Amino acid sequence: MATPETLARVLFRRVEQSSDAVAELLKRDGRWERLTWREVGTIVREVALGLLALGRGPGEPIAILSRSRAEWVHADLAIFAVGDVTVPIYPTFTDEQVTYIVRDVGARALFVEDREVLDRILGLRDRMPTLADVVVIAGEPEASAGALGWNALRRRGRGEAERLAPVLAERAASARSEDVATIVYTSGTTGDPKGVIQTHANHLATLAALAQLPGVRRGDTHLLFLPLAHSFARLEALMAIHRGLVTAFAESVDRVAQNLGEVHPDFVFAVPRLFEKAQARILASVASGSVVTRRLFAWAMYVGRRVSALEQARRPVPLALRAEHRLAHRTVLSKLTQAFGGRLRFAVSGGAPLAREIAEFFHAAGVLIVEGYGLTETCPALTFNRIDNFRFGSVGQAIPGVELRIAPDGEILARGPNVATRGYLGKPAETAEAFRPDGWLATGDLGRLDDEGFLWITDRKKDLIVTSGGANIAPQPIENGLRTDPIVNQAVVIGDRRPYPVALLTLDPGELRRLARDRGILVTDPGLLLRHPEIVARVDRAVAAVNARLQSYARVKRFAVLPGELTEDAGELTPTQKVRRRYVAEKYRAEIEALYRAEWQAGGGDDGRSSEVRIA
Repeated sequence: MATPETLARVLFRRVEQSSDAVAELLKRDGRWERLTWREVGTIVREVALGLLALGRGPGEPIAILSRSRAEWVHADLAIFAVGDVTVPIYPTFTDEQVTYIVRDVGARALFVEDREVLDRILGLRDRMPTLADVVVIAGEPEASAGALGWNALRRRGRGEAERLAPVLAERAASARSEDVATIVYTSGTTGDPKGVIQTHANHLATLAALAQLPGVRRGDTHLLFLPLAHSFARLEALMAIHRGLVTAFAESVDRVAQNLGEVHPDFVFAVPRLFEKAQARILASVASGSVVTRRLFAWAMYVGRRVSALEQARRPVPLALRAEHRLAHRTVLSKLTQAFGGRLRFAVSGGAPLAREIAEFFHAAGVLIVEGYGLTETCPALTFNRIDNFRFGSVGQAIPGVELRIAPDGEILARGPNVATRGYLGKPAETAEAFRPDGWLATGDLGRLDDEGFLWITDRKKDLIVTSGGANIAPQPIENGLRTDPIVNQAVVIGDRRPYPVALLTLDPGELRRLARDRGILVTDPGLLLRHPEIVARVDRAVAAVNARLQSYARVKRFAVLPGELTEDAGELTPTQKVRRRYVAEKYRAEIEALYRAEWQAGGGDDGRSSEVRIA
């Protein structure tokens, strides 16, 4: 028999237990304001009563279209409180994707961030026939807009509390863990997004499993800046309620670096791109410093890497090395950890693969980054590296309650109470393909389990390159290797049904400027700079260094440098910064075809160097 536990009950129990403790930090008018758990509970209750006043019935889908902010979480919890179903929508989704989701799920109400998003929705409203109510989080809409402001919704809830409080109590009493809590649409790298049906029990299983792992402590502060429409950040927000944490909401993605220094978090959830950019900034800063600065940094990192290697092997650090490490930290490495606020105990990387070299670099510098792995279909965790038991390059061991196995073709299969076995909304064929009758989920990822149960992801099953010669090549490890070079910003390896792999690259602007300055290159036009022989030679060396570690059939034979970085706005990346491979391959078809048409230059081939360099 299912337990009556729900996510709403978790919140209101936290409000009772921690009523006067700080729950959230919000920056308004240049100052960080505190909200206690009692205040959060009041807001959620008023919004929930407001939804009842609008006539929302039990089990109705209610969507949220907004960037991450405190009100996003409050709306989510209020939807749970009235027994309805939250439908997150990425604010970067196109009009077609937004209308597709609202129609597909039959959303009855929609929270939007501000007047700008409201205007967008009003222009699409005739394409969303089920939508009855729109609530604007920031800014009161005009009466003629056919929408209600956030504060007006709260006032309405307060005004009708006496009449509707019994209804809210009845909804809470009748809620069950097997009820649908949310339908989360995957951002997807191909095709239309799929709505994953997640129950309260699925989420509660993940929260209970993570509570058994070391690392997070009650009262810890974390800085939330990832999109709450993605299950990774949603887990972070729900974990804060479950564990009694302080959630500081970043002002925006662009101000994360400043906000880290203001709130001094104990841990952060982030995607690999944050760490890649941070490392690039650090290396560029060191490279532009004096000879003494560069030597000090090299010494400190050498010491840090020695300590890191021992800690990874779970071996004791000799006293002399420990003393040298304290000196290195005090004189050099502490300046690097200050970039994350100075109090960070660990960081969690998810959403996409993190290059092992990045994790090892930061661990040597004093910042432990642990990787986990999961899917929207697993709410969203399957594995985690523990802070006291980790292996860089792996995604850790299965969390409590989760079983893993590797299929004969290398695909990772998973089973556990957090797996959303109800599948995809309105897609029986896709559900049957992914969710097997015996409870195992086919993840679509390829990997292996080592002798201690650590999972190593090798690639996406559908991303695997099979060359025309029949060789199987996993592109992600090659791309990760390319991105570890400071000159390379992004990398996409292409080669399915082709004779050999090629790569599309974007370059780091800061590293380009530094190289130009150091080499006395006077070219200022970005397009001309990319074509400068010294820059081309530098990129070729970066590719050659990766090729040297690969088997001959997997080496990148040619590459093209694109004029600007791949972006989410251009449709080339998902909201979690995964490359939409098919879209990118189609968009840059001419550049790719040119790489395969090009005649081999003398010297190209199996010596590890690329044989053709093209500037798109």
